[in-house]
Amino acid sequence: MSIENLEPADVARWLAERSIVLIDVREPQEYAAERIHGALLYPLSTFDPLVLRDLGDRKIVLHCGSGMRSAKALAACEAAGVAIASHLKGGIQAWKAARLPTIAVDPATGRPREPR
Repeated sequence: MSIENLEPADVARWLAERSIVLIDVREPQEYAAERIHGALLYPLSTFDPLVLRDLGDRKIVLHCGSGMRSAKALAACEAAGVAIASHLKGGIQAWKAARLPTIAVDPATGRPREPR
Protein backbone atom coordinates (compact mmCIF):
# COMPACT_ATOMS: atom_id res chain seq x y z
CA MET A 1 0.00 0.00 0.00
CA SER A 2 1.21 3.45 -0.85
CA ILE A 3 0.27 6.09 1.71
CA GLU A 4 -1.22 9.26 0.28
CA ASN A 5 0.14 12.20 2.30
CA LEU A 6 -2.36 15.02 1.90
CA GLU A 7 -1.62 18.71 2.44
CA PRO A 8 -3.67 20.65 5.02
CA ALA A 9 -5.07 23.11 2.44
CA ASP A 10 -6.36 20.26 0.28
CA VAL A 11 -7.94 18.48 3.25
CA ALA A 12 -9.56 21.75 4.37
CA ARG A 13 -11.00 22.36 0.92
CA TRP A 14 -12.34 18.81 0.54
CA LEU A 15 -13.77 18.88 4.06
CA ALA A 16 -15.60 22.15 3.25
CA GLU A 17 -16.87 20.61 0.00
CA ARG A 18 -18.00 17.53 1.95
CA SER A 19 -16.10 15.30 -0.46
CA ILE A 20 -14.18 13.52 2.34
CA VAL A 21 -14.79 12.14 5.81
CA LEU A 22 -12.01 13.21 8.17
CA ILE A 23 -11.25 10.71 10.94
CA ASP A 24 -9.26 11.80 14.00
CA VAL A 25 -7.41 8.82 15.52
CA ARG A 26 -6.12 10.71 18.57
CA GLU A 27 -7.47 9.92 22.03
CA PRO A 28 -10.69 11.44 23.45
CA GLN A 29 -8.93 13.89 25.77
CA GLU A 30 -6.89 15.26 22.85
CA TYR A 31 -10.00 15.58 20.68
CA ALA A 32 -11.88 17.31 23.50
CA ALA A 33 -9.08 19.83 24.04
CA GLU A 34 -8.68 20.77 20.36
CA ARG A 35 -10.01 19.39 17.11
CA ILE A 36 -10.67 20.10 13.47
CA HIS A 37 -14.29 21.04 12.93
CA GLY A 38 -16.09 18.20 11.18
CA ALA A 39 -13.59 15.47 12.10
CA LEU A 40 -15.02 12.29 13.60
CA LEU A 41 -13.26 10.60 16.51
CA TYR A 42 -12.07 6.98 16.14
CA PRO A 43 -9.21 6.65 18.69
CA LEU A 44 -6.28 4.49 17.70
CA SER A 45 -6.46 2.69 21.08
CA THR A 46 -9.81 1.17 20.06
CA PHE A 47 -9.48 1.51 16.28
CA ASP A 48 -11.44 -1.00 14.20
CA PRO A 49 -10.88 -0.44 10.48
CA LEU A 50 -13.96 -2.50 9.60
CA VAL A 51 -16.21 0.22 11.07
CA LEU A 52 -14.95 2.64 8.44
CA ARG A 53 -16.56 0.61 5.66
CA ASP A 54 -19.97 1.88 6.82
CA LEU A 55 -19.25 5.60 6.42
CA GLY A 56 -20.59 5.92 2.89
CA ASP A 57 -19.03 6.67 -0.46
CA ARG A 58 -16.88 9.68 0.40
CA LYS A 59 -13.11 9.31 0.56
CA ILE A 60 -11.85 8.71 4.10
CA VAL A 61 -8.84 10.68 5.35
CA LEU A 62 -7.21 9.93 8.71
CA HIS A 63 -5.38 12.37 10.94
CA CYS A 64 -3.70 12.54 14.35
CA GLY A 65 -1.31 14.92 16.09
CA SER A 66 1.68 14.63 13.78
CA GLY A 67 1.02 11.80 11.32
CA MET A 68 2.50 8.87 13.26
CA ARG A 69 -0.72 7.38 14.67
CA SER A 70 -2.66 7.92 11.47
CA ALA A 71 0.06 5.98 9.64
CA LYS A 72 -0.42 3.14 12.16
CA ALA A 73 -4.18 3.29 11.57
CA LEU A 74 -3.58 3.10 7.81
CA ALA A 75 -1.46 -0.02 8.36
CA ALA A 76 -4.33 -1.52 10.39
CA CYS A 77 -6.69 -0.73 7.51
CA GLU A 78 -4.40 -2.48 5.06
CA ALA A 79 -4.10 -5.53 7.34
CA ALA A 80 -7.90 -5.72 7.59
CA GLY A 81 -8.37 -5.37 3.84
CA VAL A 82 -10.02 -1.95 4.13
CA ALA A 83 -9.03 0.29 1.21
CA ILE A 84 -8.08 3.48 3.05
CA ALA A 85 -4.65 4.95 2.31
CA SER A 86 -4.94 8.72 2.86
CA HIS A 87 -3.94 10.83 5.81
CA LEU A 88 -3.29 14.46 6.69
CA LYS A 89 0.46 14.95 6.34
CA GLY A 90 1.77 16.27 9.67
CA GLY A 91 -1.58 15.90 11.45
CA ILE A 92 -3.29 18.66 13.37
CA GLN A 93 0.11 20.28 13.98
CA ALA A 94 0.50 20.85 10.23
CA TRP A 95 -3.13 22.01 10.05
CA LYS A 96 -2.44 24.68 12.67
CA ALA A 97 0.90 25.61 11.08
CA ALA A 98 -1.05 26.26 7.87
CA ARG A 99 -3.20 28.67 9.95
CA LEU A 100 -6.35 26.62 9.47
CA PRO A 101 -8.98 26.89 12.23
CA THR A 102 -9.50 24.47 15.08
CA ILE A 103 -12.07 24.20 17.83
CA ALA A 104 -10.47 24.37 21.26
CA VAL A 105 -11.71 24.32 24.84
CA ASP A 106 -10.29 26.52 27.58
CA PRO A 107 -9.26 23.99 30.26
CA ALA A 108 -9.79 26.56 33.04
CA THR A 109 -13.43 27.24 32.17
CA GLY A 110 -14.50 24.35 29.93
CA ARG A 111 -15.82 26.89 27.44
CA PRO A 112 -15.01 26.85 23.75
CA ARG A 113 -12.28 29.22 22.61
CA GLU A 114 -12.59 31.29 19.50
CA PRO A 115 -11.49 29.36 16.42
CA ARG A 116 -7.76 29.70 15.90
